[in-house]
Amino acid sequence: MALKIDEDCINCDVCEDKCPNKAIFQGVSIYEIDPKLCTECIGHFDEPQCVVFCPVDCIEKLEE
Repeated sequence: MALKIDEDCINCDVCEDKCPNKAIFQGVSIYEIDPKLCTECIGHFDEPQCVVFCPVDCIEKLEE
């Protein structure tokens, strides 16, 4: 399971610090999520913290 940040990202920097797995990083034009590190916060929180704090609702489940 993993999440991804879509093109609606405004580079606000909120999500990066919220990730307990350090899976979020600044990409070329928007923030990105490393799917190998993303656990959707399972074992840390009841829901993904990047989704909770994202002000533009640009984080969704990664389609496999």
